[in-house]
Amino acid sequence: MTIPETMRAIAIDRPGEPEVLVPVTEAVPVPGDEDVLIKVATAGVNRPDVLQRQGLYPVPADASHLPGLEVAGEIVAVGAAVDNRSVGDNVMALTHGGGYAEYCRAHQGHCLPVPARLSLIEAAAIPETFFTVWYNVFMRCDLAAGETFLVHGGSSGIGTTAIQLAKAQGCTVITTAGSAEKCRFCEGLGADKAINYGREDWQQVVKEFTGGKGVDVLLDMVAGPYMQKNMDSMATEGRYAIIAFLQGPKAELNMRIVLGRRLTITGSTLRPQSNREKSLIADQVRDKVLPLLESGAVKPVIDSTFSLNDASAAHELMESSQHKGKLVLVVGQT
Repeated sequence: MTIPETMRAIAIDRPGEPEVLVPVTEAVPVPGDEDVLIKVATAGVNRPDVLQRQGLYPVPADASHLPGLEVAGEIVAVGAAVDNRSVGDNVMALTHGGGYAEYCRAHQGHCLPVPARLSLIEAAAIPETFFTVWYNVFMRCDLAAGETFLVHGGSSGIGTTAIQLAKAQGCTVITTAGSAEKCRFCEGLGADKAINYGREDWQQVVKEFTGGKGVDVLLDMVAGPYMQKNMDSMATEGRYAIIAFLQGPKAELNMRIVLGRRLTITGSTLRPQSNREKSLIADQVRDKVLPLLESGAVKPVIDSTFSLNDASAAHELMESSQHKGKLVLVVGQT
């Protein structure tokens, strides 16, 4: 395959609203020694892309300035030290930015094979979300069969993934969502209890549902005013993982419960982690999650697809929170 010198891409013209996402022509990236070059078929849209567009998510110095943290497509070139990927492989990959483009560079250790039962649209919805959930819920918080798990925002990409993975591991799953329709949607994915936070006191419902025990593991994207309620909703030896701050990173907290119940509070972001750290996460996802995807026990949930040039419309939908599941850009042949 002849690789062109330039490609279509979507860049962030300046921090601002979705209209600052603009089509540009960029040089095709050159893979480093341990990188592969992927001809992008599809690219996932994620909250960090929105934050980057708004100027609220700093781009690491060694990352692409283009948005886009996950892609699926065909490898068309490999670096000199690549030893486990080949030209012609179809892969889904966690990227260091640059996914909103016709070609994208990714580290070989952050690529996974596309399961035969999945389309490339579905494959693009996996890396960022599944890596994030597996790392925080299972690697950091060690959620185990028989435990009770709570995830906020159950109809989001993270939420739909967390519900399914926790159920597949034999856990009781509680989630919150913003409407009765979204609650039914979450229950359809396997949630044992979905709470409409607009109409119900979710903290009280969690208390009643768990018989006053609380939850063993909690995955939080909201933070802010939810943080104290989250800690109060934890069981003894509970583990609380924070991955985003949709309602702000600050709160006044009474930490006495952390001591009394021996709670663990943790948090992480994927992008700043080293290639080695992200490769270790990819290894676990390959070993533990790919079999679930290949069997159909777990699947990515796609709400909508958009063309590359309509990335601004995808961002508008994400910010409206009206979607259920993932948003995907269709860039090339799927």
